[in-house]
Amino acid sequence: MVRLRLVLLALCVTLGLALAPAHAAVQAPYSGTETIATGKPFIPFIKALSGAIKARGFNIVGIACATCAAKSQGVTVPGNRVFFFFKPAYAVRMLAASEAAGIEAPIRVYVTEAGDGTAEVTYRLPSHVFGAYEVPALDVLGAELDADVEAIIFAAKTNS
Repeated sequence: MVRLRLVLLALCVTLGLALAPAHAAVQAPYSGTETIATGKPFIPFIKALSGAIKARGFNIVGIACATCAAKSQGVTVPGNRVFFFFKPAYAVRMLAASEAAGIEAPIRVYVTEAGDGTAEVTYRLPSHVFGAYEVPALDVLGAELDADVEAIIFAAKTNS
């Protein structure tokens, strides 16, 4: 009797797992994540994005390229870059408001190459990132940075 119950339990678990819907990867696990299809070819867009970041007074502190790393291993993956940038005056204000918020800088913008060769941009709204600290001065800074990032992406879309 105990053996029959164990067999039935195992059968139910197996059927339950087999019939359970598959879960897709979460595309945006954080609130305030924006993804924008640029409609622009990937390489010209990333060049324009670099120029737009600098034109807005930001310093690019790094660019990560998984495509480049994969290529060094003999593997081809679609184009992608992560741009890391910040403005010194904003850094001073951020740290004055909350030293703990320093972990959130620099701003990160992720550019990926879609199947049609165009660029898509994904980033977290700075207002959401800094809003988690519940510091009024960071709320103001986050809103300003939202406008800056939006202007940077718009400029890159129209100038690439």
